[in-house]
This record gives sequence, structure tokens and C-alpha cells, in this order.
Amino acid sequence: MIDLNVKHMTCGHCVSAVTRAVKSVDPAADVRVDLGGKRVHVESETAANEFIAALAEAGYEAVPSAKPHAPTASKGCCG
Repeated sequence: MIDLNVKHMTCGHCVSAVTRAVKSVDPAADVRVDLGGKRVHVESETAANEFIAALAEAGYEAVPSAKPHAPTASKGCCG
């Protein structure tokens, strides 16, 4: 499992480009993109640096996430 923070990912086109870049390295990878959080979660046995290099080639700066991806939950107005 690989979690990456991807800078400058701002729209649906970016999500497609990032997904294509990851799949170019490992076509069998399970890729989940969190556009709002600017994060990519990849289920693959491939090393993270290979995905980072492919994303850089596609024009995106990616760095390993400091903590695993967890969906954000809203606690509502009263916490």
C-alpha cells in the first residue's frame, strides 16, 4: 500500500492524468484518488519511487504521505 501527496492536482483532468501515470507503471494497481485531499492511494507491490517518477514525468510533484489515507468524517455542527 502506497499513499502519496500530489501537489497541483486540481480537477478531473488531473485525476485522469494521475491515474494514467500510476497505471503506466503497474496496470494491475488499484488506484484511488482523493482530489480534495490531493492524495493518491495505490495498492501495488511496485516501489513508491517508481510511481513518484511516473507522476513527475506527467507533471505532478508527489511525495510519500506521512500518514495513511483515512477518509475525513464530518462531525456536524455540534461535534
